[in-house]
Formats: sequence, C-alpha cells, structure tokens
Amino acid sequence: MEKQAFRRALFALRNRDDALDAVQDAMMRLVRSYGARPAGEWPGLFYRILENRIKDMQRRRTVRNKVMAWLPAFVSTAGESEDPVARAPDPLSPDPEREAAGSEAMDALALAVDGLPRRQRQAFLLRALQGLDVAQTAVAMGVSAGSVKTHYSRALAKLREELGDHWL
Repeated sequence: MEKQAFRRALFALRNRDDALDAVQDAMMRLVRSYGARPAGEWPGLFYRILENRIKDMQRRRTVRNKVMAWLPAFVSTAGESEDPVARAPDPLSPDPEREAAGSEAMDALALAVDGLPRRQRQAFLLRALQGLDVAQTAVAMGVSAGSVKTHYSRALAKLREELGDHWL
C-alpha cells in the first residue's frame, strides 16, 4: 500500500520530497485518528486522508508560488552565485534516451488525467493506480459505489479518447 500511495502522491505533486511527506503524514493521521477501526476500513480511510493531504499541499504550493513570484523583485541577489554542483546531472540517473521516451507518454497521461473532472480523476487514480476496489474507493471519495463506477467508466472513456497512440 505504501508504494502505491507514494506513486499516487508523486503523480499529483510531481515532487519526491513532497510526495514522501504527504504519505507519511497521511499514515500518521490514519493511525492517530482511526487506529481503533477494523483493518478492512483502513485502505479507504487512508486514501481519503492522502487525497485531502495532497489537496492541502497543492493549495499551499499555489499560494507560495504567487507570493514567491513577487519576491525576486524585492530581494537583491547581486552577491550570490549559482552553485555549479547543484546544476550537474546525477550520475546515477537512468539512460536519458529511455527516460525521454517514457517521459513523453507519462506527460501525455499526466495532462490527460489533470484534464479530467475532479471526481473522475479521483476515481481513476484510486482504482487504476492504487488498486482499490469499488467499495474502498467509495469510502475514500465519500460517494456511493455506483457513483464510483460511473466516474471511473467516464474517466477511462475520456482518457482513451485523448491519449490515442499512448494508450496501452
């Protein structure tokens, strides 16, 4: 469950450290608030907590970016120099050509998923990426099982239509 949750958070936040923070925070909140509940309820509750944490982080990032957009105009960076080590490529990174080929498909998927309505996006990510069943997804989203089926079906249809060549 942890790896799937991390992939979901990484997909949504597009930052490894933020994704790790979101998953860790969601797990801590689950244990603190719902540890006494039956273990069968945990996946749905966990993903609902994770979704809320991701939304919070995205909101904070949006506000921070708006504030930071104005900050460089007021802060002098005349005496600072850019660190060349920070700009150097990671020697342990995968082959650039393979990474670029996979990146194109992932970018197309990310754009298509981002373009889905919120409920369809949630249903798709929880069912396809996290592997939750319909009942667990319904708990995580706070909707009925029938609503999950509808949103998921519509999301798949829309993604197939938009992705065309990239769809597996």
